[in-house]
Amino acid sequence: MERARQLVPAYKDRLKLVVSDGGNGPFGVLVSTAPPGATPTHLRKNFDSQVRLKRQLEELLEHTQVLMREAEYVRDAFWSKADRSSHEKYAQTVEPYREYFYNEVIGRFDLPLGPFNARSRQVYDMPKYTGYEVQLDVFDDVFAYGILLVPKDIEPGERRPVVVCQHGLEGRPQDVADPNINHRAYHQYGCQLAERGFVVYAPQNPYIFEDRFRTLQRKLNPLRASLFSIISRQHRQILNWLGSLPSVDPSRIGFYGLSYGGKSAMRLPALLEGYALSICSGDFNDWVRKNVSTDFNASYMFTGEWEIFEWDLGHTFNYAEMAYLIFPRPFMVERGHHDGVGIDPWVAYEYAKVRHIYDELGLGDRTEIEYFNGPHEINGQGTYEFLHKHLAWPK
Repeated sequence: MERARQLVPAYKDRLKLVVSDGGNGPFGVLVSTAPPGATPTHLRKNFDSQVRLKRQLEELLEHTQVLMREAEYVRDAFWSKADRSSHEKYAQTVEPYREYFYNEVIGRFDLPLGPFNARSRQVYDMPKYTGYEVQLDVFDDVFAYGILLVPKDIEPGERRPVVVCQHGLEGRPQDVADPNINHRAYHQYGCQLAERGFVVYAPQNPYIFEDRFRTLQRKLNPLRASLFSIISRQHRQILNWLGSLPSVDPSRIGFYGLSYGGKSAMRLPALLEGYALSICSGDFNDWVRKNVSTDFNASYMFTGEWEIFEWDLGHTFNYAEMAYLIFPRPFMVERGHHDGVGIDPWVAYEYAKVRHIYDELGLGDRTEIEYFNGPHEINGQGTYEFLHKHLAWPK
């Protein structure tokens, strides 16, 4: 206390030492309590906290838009170690990117796959094909379900190409492969392909039941995983099972998906090289801009699809870079001019990068984009030609 009085002599008479019964008294005594001060008041009479809040929000928004605009250059630097001097060198140097995409962006579950334990029942009997519901075991508590359409004219010992037809958000395999359902977006394209002689499999992906699957995504994220961590294992088991069928050529299994099925078409063939080709319908986009833009009215900033965002995608993998992982396998985009998921200039800009790498490495005939005058739907024109050509099946 004496030292304190020496340090602040102007207050030496106001400094008091209060001892409460040798340290054993109550916590507070009247002599040590300060009198209450005046009630705090705003010195700025016209201050509006909402204006400050709006300014802070605009600063945060502008920060995200700057990151979005600069992300393309960060991705270019990230991909600089992929050697594009030759097809062979590219194939060697791209593998670390596939591993990064699986481990760091999608999230990998390496749980061992169990036996197929396939259960099936016939559900359709059409003039040109037979349809079956199929359920496979994947691992504990996870199964794979879908519809298999098998052409009736398959000869003994013959092996046919397969098209995996993937539904979109809140969809069902029946939307694409049930001859009794003609959905306005899918137009029975699975049935049409079966009539053309392809074996068709329409899987059930788990992006259904609205926020129930989004809650599953939220639970997976702290595990360094995502919904596609599960979906990719389901499709690995599906590929294994399809390849085991005596009427299937395992080297000719293609993927064709619409909407969220197109989102699957960008990710699953990039991860699973068992898919011989991929067709992305109604989803290909400048995906990073679609996620982050606050100017585009169909951005995910303004929808209820809060599960859509992925780990640092902007700095690593836009849709062009995902297609780089599909290369050298054939890849196609199906785009309706009036499809509200994006706009033609964004789609064309992103696809130009894909076309560039296929051309640069001498395989330009393996990639296409088809525009058509329509909305968010399967067009089934150029894509069917693409399937016949690259799965080596005559019309």
